[in-house]
Amino acid sequence: MSIRSATADDFEAIKAVARETWHDTYEELDAETIEYTVVSWYTDDSMPLEAPGTVVLVAERDGDIVGFTHAVAQGEQADILRMYVHPDHQGEGVGTDLHERLLAEIERYDVDRVRSLDFAFNDVSRAFYEGLGFEQTGEGEVEIDGEFYPEAVYTLEL
Repeated sequence: MSIRSATADDFEAIKAVARETWHDTYEELDAETIEYTVVSWYTDDSMPLEAPGTVVLVAERDGDIVGFTHAVAQGEQADILRMYVHPDHQGEGVGTDLHERLLAEIERYDVDRVRSLDFAFNDVSRAFYEGLGFEQTGEGEVEIDGEFYPEAVYTLEL
C-alpha cells in the first residue's frame, strides 16, 4: 500500500470510497441523504487541494484508492474533516497508516492540537480515534440538506 497526496484526478475514486463507507457505516441516514452528501462534500470545490493549510491524502493498494483523509490546519489547530477507508479494507491498518502520514504532513504547520469531527453515533470512529490517543472534548451539530445531526469532537494534544 502507498499513501500519497491526492490529485484532482482522484475525486471520482474518493467519492466511490465515501459512498461505500457511508452506506456501510451510517444506518441512521437514508440513501438520498448519503448521495446528497457524497456529491456535495467530496469534490475539488469542497476539498480544495491547493488551499493554504489543506492536506488531502489517498491510500492506494494495487492501483486502487482504498482510503483517504482530509485535514485543514489553521493557527495552532488542525481539523481532520474526513477519514474514510473502504469497508472491504477496514481492519487492515489503512486508517492508521493514513493517520500517521497525515500527522507527519500537518506537523509542518506547527499546530499544537488536532481535532477530528464525526457523527456522534459513529461508534467505529470513536473507537478508532480513542485508540490513537484522542479524547472526546466536545459536541456539536452538522447540517446535511437542512437536517441536523449530532457531532462529536475528538482532540489530540501534540
